[in-house]
Amino acid sequence: MAASFRWQNGHLHLFWRHGLWFRLRRLIIWLLGVYIAIPFLVKLCPAIQAKLVFLNFVRVPYFIDLKRPQDQGLNHTCNYYLQPEEDVTIGVWHTVPAALWKNARGKDQLWFEDALGSSHPVILYLHGNAGTRGGDHRVELYKVLSSLGYHVVTFDYRGWGDSVGSPSERGMTYDALHVFDWIKARSGDNPVYIWGHSLGTGVATNLVRRLCERETPPEALILESPFTNIREEARSHPFSVIYRYFPGFDWFFLDPITTSGIKFANDENVKYISCSLLILHAEDDPVVPFHLGKKLYNIAATSRSFRDYKVQFVPFHTDLGYRHKYIYRSPELPRILREFLGIPEHEHHH
Repeated sequence: MAASFRWQNGHLHLFWRHGLWFRLRRLIIWLLGVYIAIPFLVKLCPAIQAKLVFLNFVRVPYFIDLKRPQDQGLNHTCNYYLQPEEDVTIGVWHTVPAALWKNARGKDQLWFEDALGSSHPVILYLHGNAGTRGGDHRVELYKVLSSLGYHVVTFDYRGWGDSVGSPSERGMTYDALHVFDWIKARSGDNPVYIWGHSLGTGVATNLVRRLCERETPPEALILESPFTNIREEARSHPFSVIYRYFPGFDWFFLDPITTSGIKFANDENVKYISCSLLILHAEDDPVVPFHLGKKLYNIAATSRSFRDYKVQFVPFHTDLGYRHKYIYRSPELPRILREFLGIPEHEHHH
């Protein structure tokens, strides 16, 4: 009886091991199939790569009402809607400087628009991919900049948040140009600075190159966690790690991005930009590698277009843990901006 049980037990054990190995082998073959199929899928449908670049369908945090910036602790912010072109509507937030907070309470859009003409500089903030103008790290930066005496105007490109339209590099750049012109029509002689983060740095250099070409440059350009161009960024992105050594990586993954008309060529654009440039980058950035920001700085610093302008690169040490989107936490940021941009006028009496 015992012998029979032992035999059965051993047989069951063998059968179990064999079954497990069979399941494991099937899983490995299936994963390998998916791994090989994905590059072909991306090649056949370049729109997939475009979606991965923009990530505009990722609405994080999901449940916020973009019409109510006060829900994010922005009690001195007005929500507008502008129309850059037919069939395109973009949602805009305008946060006033801390000095105007008390007056801003309960005021309407006209008051906020008029406030752009008060003697405070304006920062047009161009956000990165995924999420909306209400993203947590973005909101925290608006608060910091507002407390330093700046108006902050930010918006969701067409196809992001509650903005209507289909995303494209041309469309995003046109939206930014429209908001810039809208600000300039109301800001009088106040300085207007452009701040781009991550993918927004690509929009920012596209915009500023265009502004310089039409001879209406901003007072300064600030690039936070920038890359050189979208191909180099895609090659360095954590998503591409598992395919980096896949035969024909460029053909499968990078060419479809170019085919979709997505270039975001910061390295080319800086050769045509003539205004002060500040680059901020954390050494431990896992999304846009630090070396790409440094490479962009080296291209800009040696470019003839910046001959008469300040070009500054500020690294943030790995130990600080600012990674891709937490540079706003730096206690040094107010000093860096003050030294680079000068002191906002109303701050002189402090």
